[in-house]
Amino acid sequence: MAKYIKQEMPDFQGTGETKCFYRLQTSGTLSPKELITRIAQPGSGLSEGTVAHVLQSLKDEMAKAMADGYSVSVDGLGIFKASISVREDKEMDTINGDEPKHNATSLQVTGINYRANKALISKTDSHCRLVRGGVRELCRSSYTKEERLQLALDFLNDPAHPFMRLDDYVALTGLSKPAASRELIEFRANTETGITTIGRATSKVYTKRG
Repeated sequence: MAKYIKQEMPDFQGTGETKCFYRLQTSGTLSPKELITRIAQPGSGLSEGTVAHVLQSLKDEMAKAMADGYSVSVDGLGIFKASISVREDKEMDTINGDEPKHNATSLQVTGINYRANKALISKTDSHCRLVRGGVRELCRSSYTKEERLQLALDFLNDPAHPFMRLDDYVALTGLSKPAASRELIEFRANTETGITTIGRATSKVYTKRG
């Protein structure tokens, strides 16, 4: 039994109206050990060691194939393909700009794109029994975008705050974490805002552009 949530969607088109969508409420994460135990259930004819070995081999071979530029199709699951981007400590190129162009060492695999097989979607739907889980409304800021940028700059101009975390910006502006993250990424991409980043992944923080 799974719960569904009715969630308000941001107004990306600037119409002044928000819409809603439905999503599953996460029940938790099935660990690798739990998945292996489920597959190697009594009567399956498989040992947990065999299942673990096959899953590890599958992961290793998929990684090697995607690293060579292949899309990997797993019957009944879907298609997997690696995506690349500029490393976080490098600036993004422009198509016709005069800045030095990146070479291969400036790029890295940053994600795996996955397109689910229709059979997997259909099978998941056949097992799914839904119950209502509630409503989630957007966290709205009382400040305009320009005011939020100024709040961030004022925060960073304070000697007590040499850098700003995502949580700091959420507290300053009242935005939700996803909205705050999107806006900070936009600020960083625009050199005129005066905001950039240092660090990577979970250690990434925002600071004044030098």
